[in-house]
Amino acid sequence: MGKFKSENNLSMLIDFYELTMSNGYIDHCIEDTICVFDMFFRKNPDKAGFSIFAGLEQVVEYIENLNFSNEDIEHLRNTDLFSEKFLEYLKNFKFTGDIWSVKEGTPVFPNTPIVVVKAPVIEAQLIETMVLLSVNHQSLITTKANRIVRAAKGKEVFELGSRRAQGYDAAVVGARSAYIGGCTATACVLAEQKYSVPAVGTMAHSWVQLFDSEYEAFKKYAETYPANCSLLIDTYNTLKLGINNAIRVFNEVVLPKGFRPKSVRIDSGDLAYVSKKVREKLDENGFEDVKIILSNSLDEHLIKGILQQGAEVDCFGVGENLITSKSDPVFGGVYKLVAVEKNNKLIPKIKISGTLEKINNPHFKMLYRVRDNETGKAFADYLTVFDENVENVSDITLSDVSATWNKKHYENITLEPMLNKIYENGKLVYDLPNIEEIRKYCAKEVALIPSEVRRFDYPHTYYVNLSEKLFKTKTDLLEEYSK
Repeated sequence: MGKFKSENNLSMLIDFYELTMSNGYIDHCIEDTICVFDMFFRKNPDKAGFSIFAGLEQVVEYIENLNFSNEDIEHLRNTDLFSEKFLEYLKNFKFTGDIWSVKEGTPVFPNTPIVVVKAPVIEAQLIETMVLLSVNHQSLITTKANRIVRAAKGKEVFELGSRRAQGYDAAVVGARSAYIGGCTATACVLAEQKYSVPAVGTMAHSWVQLFDSEYEAFKKYAETYPANCSLLIDTYNTLKLGINNAIRVFNEVVLPKGFRPKSVRIDSGDLAYVSKKVREKLDENGFEDVKIILSNSLDEHLIKGILQQGAEVDCFGVGENLITSKSDPVFGGVYKLVAVEKNNKLIPKIKISGTLEKINNPHFKMLYRVRDNETGKAFADYLTVFDENVENVSDITLSDVSATWNKKHYENITLEPMLNKIYENGKLVYDLPNIEEIRKYCAKEVALIPSEVRRFDYPHTYYVNLSEKLFKTKTDLLEEYSK
């Protein structure tokens, strides 16, 4: 188990219906039926053109530690709902199935499988909640962070939202997700310790208020941290007091000790206007290298506006709007049965609904990204039935799934397989990359998404196309169940 050993036993972090169904499977002797489940999502948050997948490492950690203790078994026994045969099964539980997943940091699109589980039905059922919980939350925060980072146009973004996160675990893995999405640091020290996300932080307003004057507060801080002096200058009056006291302390304390001051932070007021005045003051006094950090309930739209107004800023500190994805706080990923094995043959299954978006793509599928060989850019995703051979495809005809007569032929393309084998027969067979590798991969892949899809307002639709075989499978099932 090694590096995946968890301090917490999360095996009981499951929805109760997963247990009642599993008990029923054993009662009817179908617990060994091989099933395929897709985890996918139906729409991008914030009306965006794409999302970013994250949370795989936590899924792996969960599965590697998945076991039911005697205390867990006794708790379930006391409900008087479960058979002793089922409880004995749980006592000896071990995941033995296969799992595929896209890489963490990958731009992903609605209605494409991002995690695929093929396993005996109980095994596939019992991991549902944790797969959804991990991927939904981290994909949401990674996606939001990336939007904010792209809005910042090359300025650094710090994630400062731990105190506003929805619980301690959301603060820690949220910081991990934000870093994958492009943030350069977090305020959360536990995230630095556990996931190697750089932690930053200096002072709060309470430090300034504790002393008799702002000047004294700055002076004492600079005496303690002359080599890393960063001052919060908006406690009382940024332009009349804060910046002037900061410059005085830089000259009286930091420079005489042989260091250069690092930054000033502004957390209130008209950030664009005040930042320009602060920049003038710093430059006039020989502190052109001192950075300006802006914070105060920022999001991608406010950052975009601040920059359009010519703000002088080197770094944005973003808290609650990032760590909670306040503007659209639900990712909406689902976990659906898509195939069942009978007589060594996979039988496709479909969920039909009066709500069009809830009709899923059936069958055990493979996901491919269609790339232009000249630019490397991705311009569509392509779903096939698992046994279709598309390895040597160099041209393809794609159609709009909502208007199938609208077809377009593309040449000089590559179909890149996107689903990687994570587990095989219950054994982890995938080398999880470190967080720096994931972060770099994310930045590279986002840059290969068309700019029209990346824009914030009215992005182009990135099409997900079905192979002819998969499209026929879906339409045949729809026709069959409509009779």
